[in-house]
Amino acid sequence: MKKNLFSTKLLLIISFALLVFSCKDDDEVTGTQRYKEPPVLLSSIPATGGTVSFADNSIRLIFDREVTVVDLGMVSVNNAIISGSSISGDTLIFTLDGIDEKTQYTLTIAKGAIKGVPGLLNQEDITVSFNTGEAPALTKTLVTPNASAQAKNVFNFLLENYRNKIISGSMARVNWNTDEADRVYRWTGKYPAINTFDFVHLYASPASWIDYSNTTVAENWWNNKGLVSIMWHWNVPIEGTSNFGFYYTGKNNGEGETSFDITKAVQDGTDENKIIKADLDKVATHLLALQAKGIPVIWRPLHEAAGGWFWWGAKDANSYKALWILMFDTFKAKGINNLIWVWTTETNDNSWYPGDAYVDIIGRDIYNKKDAAAIYKEYLSIRKTYPGKMVTLSECGNVANISQQWSANAKWSWYMPWYDYNATDESEHSHATKAFWTDAFASDKVITRDQMPSLK
Repeated sequence: MKKNLFSTKLLLIISFALLVFSCKDDDEVTGTQRYKEPPVLLSSIPATGGTVSFADNSIRLIFDREVTVVDLGMVSVNNAIISGSSISGDTLIFTLDGIDEKTQYTLTIAKGAIKGVPGLLNQEDITVSFNTGEAPALTKTLVTPNASAQAKNVFNFLLENYRNKIISGSMARVNWNTDEADRVYRWTGKYPAINTFDFVHLYASPASWIDYSNTTVAENWWNNKGLVSIMWHWNVPIEGTSNFGFYYTGKNNGEGETSFDITKAVQDGTDENKIIKADLDKVATHLLALQAKGIPVIWRPLHEAAGGWFWWGAKDANSYKALWILMFDTFKAKGINNLIWVWTTETNDNSWYPGDAYVDIIGRDIYNKKDAAAIYKEYLSIRKTYPGKMVTLSECGNVANISQQWSANAKWSWYMPWYDYNATDESEHSHATKAFWTDAFASDKVITRDQMPSLK
């Protein structure tokens, strides 16, 4: 009896051992097999043939095991850029730059670009195709309550042409003139459609050399079907002197610098606040004078704030936004209704944005950038951040030709090169050469003043 019991136990032990070794062999075979196979794509987000928002900028690929990227340069997507990759377990994530609306894209991972862990390099191309949907609808109403008929006409004109054509613009030679536009006319036989003026010398007006109360130059431009734009390099007193400046201390090599404190300027009752309110009253007088003559204004104040080089951007975002809203509310209380409000982004500065209720158009100032694809990348990033707003090249200088930018899909509402104070008709222009303007006006996508309708 004991012998039989011993035999039975022995058989059980042997059977268990055989089972264990059999399973081990199976595991070893399976593992060996995996080492001999390339990774297999199981699914993707978006799925092949799917449609995603044009604001999406990543694609996720789920494999049957962990993978590594051997050569990111062997991964591509048509009409866009692979800017990075990351791995989370069996999921490979690619970050895409340049994804636009209503476009079909195909991500291609070339043979040998990725490797399974464990496993081999991918032995054939892996592709995922997807489509992007339309961008969200643009805001069709101005933020100014009871906007004037002329302001509405201009805004609707901008909306109608946005991403279909680009409107040409020029900057005054410092303040209250059309000198740059006149030079462009002498070069090309055509005027830009927009002329931008600057209240930079508000503190000195009226004077023999500057008088903003004389609106003849703006009237003539508007009466010739041109659009009037005004910006404001806001000069304030420089402490301990009789001079004025708009650069913050330490931002312009000592020239025109002020330590004027915006955090105090937005506090009722401070000396800084009194200066601000007096200037707003003065500007309001000039804007109301234009309004009385039926002239709408594309208004771009407090620009490039997040850069920190102007006093209005030298402190914090909340103080800046408070100043913007103070200006907006002051003008509203005075009955100013002829403005189209343009806010200028430095990109990645959404915390400085005053809000959709206070801004009609988003501007971007770009200098010394000849790469049209890089400019398009900025344009698209802004569109995605502020999808309900038109985007414009509010200032530029020494950039890719407008035809190149348009071909790269940087379809700004308008463009405006900065002035060159010392330029002549014969000399090179530091921001926009004769060749730049000739190229722009040769395009049927560029609107010049002679092509403008009456928007009165």
